[in-house]
Amino acid sequence: MGAPTNVAPVIIKRKKVVGGGGHHGGAWKVAYADFVTAMMAFFMLMWLLNATTEKQRKGLADYFSPTIPVNRVSGGGSGAFGGTSMFSETTLPQDGSGATDRHPTEARAARGNQGLDPDGAEAERDDALRAVQEALMARGGESMLSDEALKHIVTRVTDEGLIIELFDSESAGLFEPDSDTPTPLLRDLARMIARVSGMVTNGVALGAHTRAYPVVLADNPVWNLSGARATAMRGLLESGGLDPGRIKRVTGHADRAAADTNPMAARNNRIEVTLLRS
Repeated sequence: MGAPTNVAPVIIKRKKVVGGGGHHGGAWKVAYADFVTAMMAFFMLMWLLNATTEKQRKGLADYFSPTIPVNRVSGGGSGAFGGTSMFSETTLPQDGSGATDRHPTEARAARGNQGLDPDGAEAERDDALRAVQEALMARGGESMLSDEALKHIVTRVTDEGLIIELFDSESAGLFEPDSDTPTPLLRDLARMIARVSGMVTNGVALGAHTRAYPVVLADNPVWNLSGARATAMRGLLESGGLDPGRIKRVTGHADRAAADTNPMAARNNRIEVTLLRS
């Protein structure tokens, strides 16, 4: 039997290390990334369903459909998600932008309406309106009005057509004060407008605006006065040679659309003659 010893026994403890375990692993990051991607796709889908029309959604479905190379029409239309297929000139899809052959048959001719004007008719109509504008404002070098009269007229081309605006100044007005009696200035302007309007056949819309009156008036004349002035302008244009059949609208706007920040300013007394787009 051995003698007792004071030396402590040696204990060996082995630890099993598992790589990537616990919260230090990377598997959860992959799962979270998949979750975020799925949520982003979900919210994008919800937004597309709310922001697109039925036609546009059909175009999006066609884009992701494996049968798109043989679809007759592709693209979501002319809106924000509209467009044409990249194969429109080489395969069967035909949506109005061309055809697959140089001399296509009726069956293979492009179909559909893209809102384009292949004959350039819309551009020609715009050019005609701008020609009227240039003649009116003497931009071609020949003035049809005196310098004083030109101070009372501005023009602009809008989506509605060519707007010719005539307005009062502090020193001269289009009508006698608070009446619908035209001044010689307006008569000259009306004759000139009737003359240049003969360059086109567009319809004509007339609108009269007036300055505001003090609110203390018991009978505010703005509506009756603006309507009477628009009618008087119609008569001046017709007497100047404008075809009465071209008049499409005569409107009195009262003081509801002031051109000057001061609602009682003379600048708010104005007549708008619009050569409407066809």
